[in-house]
Amino acid sequence: MSNICKKKQELRLRRQKSVRGRVRGTADRPRLSVFRSNNHMYCQIIDDTNGTTLVALSTLNSNVKAMVAGKKPVEQANILGKELAKLCAEKSISKVAFDRNGFIYHGRIEAVAAGAREGGLDF
Repeated sequence: MSNICKKKQELRLRRQKSVRGRVRGTADRPRLSVFRSNNHMYCQIIDDTNGTTLVALSTLNSNVKAMVAGKKPVEQANILGKELAKLCAEKSISKVAFDRNGFIYHGRIEAVAAGAREGGLDF
């Protein structure tokens, strides 16, 4: 890995720690953590007080993978957010705290948040 990549990763981890200090997931309002790689998106609903993951979804899941096939990355992220909101509704989770995980709130991260809001989650 080049020095530029290492520096970018260090800066993202620094931002992640900063955000994580302010955003905590509770049983009433769990944390929606979003991670993006170059190819895929991963979302988790986490209860930090118990240290448990309540709901997890990614673009690698079989049902989501079929829905996002052939779509652009921002559209894929929006679909992922909507599907995550459906899973949360099944578990009666309506309010979450959004954790962008050190990523800039733009593009795919913003699309996941918009899709989750459209699906019925409240931030």
